[in-house]
Amino acid sequence: VQLQASGGGLVQAGGSLRLSCAASGRTFSSYAMGWFRQAPGKEREFVAAINWSGGSTYYSDSVKGRFTISRDNAKNTVYLQMNSLRPEDTAVYYCAAGSIGSIRFGIENGIHYWGKGTQVTVSS
Repeated sequence: VQLQASGGGLVQAGGSLRLSCAASGRTFSSYAMGWFRQAPGKEREFVAAINWSGGSTYYSDSVKGRFTISRDNAKNTVYLQMNSLRPEDTAVYYCAAGSIGSIRFGIENGIHYWGKGTQVTVSS
């Protein structure tokens, strides 16, 4: 599985962006998917996760209520809708595929694939 993230950009505080992560390969629907982010000088952190069917979603406390993760298995794509963006959301965002538990808790051994990041910059 290869993952390609897109949709990042520059937005003012309070604005919205939608990130997409397109996956190659026929096994996309068998993986849980997630989004992580890494701000300059900080460690990579979990943002959101979704199970294989899309029936269960999980969020970090910092984005809960503002971000929504979803997936379309027919299109091999996972999305991250980001609303009410804040300057502290500025980071490189990465999509990942693996087991739901590993994604939720950032356990590297269970995250099988990473996409290249997409930059999100929120101006104040």
